[in-house]
Amino acid sequence: MLERLFHLRENKTTVRTELLAGLTTFMTMAYILAVNPEILCEGGIPRGGVFIATALAAVVGTVLMAVFSNYPFVLAPGMGLNAFLTWSVIKIMGYSWQFALLAVFVEGLLFFLLSVTPIRQTIFESIPTSIKKAVSAGIGLFICFIALQNAHIVVESSATLVDSVNFRSVPFQTQGISAILALVGTLAVGIMLALRLKGAILFGILLTWILGMIAQAAGIYVPDYQTYFPLYPKFSFAGISEAFEGFSETFGGIFDPKAWTHAADGTIKEGWSLVLSMDFFVVMFALFFVDLFDTLGTLIGVSMKAGFLDRQGRLPRISGALYADSIATSVGAVFGTSTTTTFVESASGVAAGGRTGLTGLTAAALFLLSIFLAPVFLVIPSFATAPALIIVGYEMISSIVDLDWKDARESLPAFITLAWMPFTYSISDGIMFGIISYTVVNALSGRARKVSPIMYVLTVVFIAKYALI
Repeated sequence: MLERLFHLRENKTTVRTELLAGLTTFMTMAYILAVNPEILCEGGIPRGGVFIATALAAVVGTVLMAVFSNYPFVLAPGMGLNAFLTWSVIKIMGYSWQFALLAVFVEGLLFFLLSVTPIRQTIFESIPTSIKKAVSAGIGLFICFIALQNAHIVVESSATLVDSVNFRSVPFQTQGISAILALVGTLAVGIMLALRLKGAILFGILLTWILGMIAQAAGIYVPDYQTYFPLYPKFSFAGISEAFEGFSETFGGIFDPKAWTHAADGTIKEGWSLVLSMDFFVVMFALFFVDLFDTLGTLIGVSMKAGFLDRQGRLPRISGALYADSIATSVGAVFGTSTTTTFVESASGVAAGGRTGLTGLTAAALFLLSIFLAPVFLVIPSFATAPALIIVGYEMISSIVDLDWKDARESLPAFITLAWMPFTYSISDGIMFGIISYTVVNALSGRARKVSPIMYVLTVVFIAKYALI
């Protein structure tokens, strides 16, 4: 049955490999179950409701991805857009969370309409192969950079923006030991990869977590209950009950016009007039724009690593992937969470051998299970998942080896693309600057006719975006 549904032999994989890949992907992105409620509750959305909405949005989106495309991509509410919703739309602009999520809902519908038409697929296919390879490498560096920060190996510095952790000047029982465990875990995964052990990334996560629990038992790791949490799960049925109470408030909250409010200059506006305002368009367009190129970037990067792209750089069955992404965004807004998107951490499952939708369904099942076993999944520390993400970065950077570095018209825009992602902390910014530079360099160096018309349109749109928004 599984062979008939997922074509495992055709994709050169097995049930065991797919299950391990799904578990690996889930464990590298399970942090979203804790982080997303933490961010969105700052905007007034019930924390428990966001927790359940996050899990359910991941389940719906990932199942749709598996059914529509049979790719091992996992979806969940994305980082970045949740912070934009909380701090920009709700806190700074003064809109209610119901109104903010309504903008997410409409953005998802717009995405779906564009996915039904060939527009999104045309944009994907018009991006040059050199840029696509750079996107994969750039996402690898971006993932690695995030992992190094989450593990406190890389820290902020007033002199150089970022710096390596100084073990003599940080609290060793929290930040210091976290960094050390992440480094040990990374080396352990590297050794397992060198020995060609299957499941190396997953075993690396589990090993690092176990070492952390041993360190906590020995008093070497001491949680402070704000940033460094206990590593042993504690079950609480009361907490699960409270979460469902919050979900009863977030579910469908966007459909109450009386809850659409805007507080500014001492006055409060509400109702349909807000939906017809320019601010609604600006918020919706900003969400739409970032989501579009974050999604395309992730699809390009992970597909390049998995070998899904054909010789022309096209992704077969991309329509199904785009349908899943857009529907999940609107459904997630109804549940009570910010934009649901394809996660770059899907690359960890691909690195573990995942090649079909069975990987995604495995992760989706774990997200569903996490609603009832939240105490287990929420204690997976970031220093335990960091080794997996660092190794994924190492594997994804290999996509640029085939670039023609002697041809500046191809290699320079590619370099800009991969460099901009980690340094601007944005996948979409990397793609946009890469496309702008590719078009300008080629157009002004005698290859104007070889640049796709879509690239010229995108370049004008991106320049206008940076000039006006």
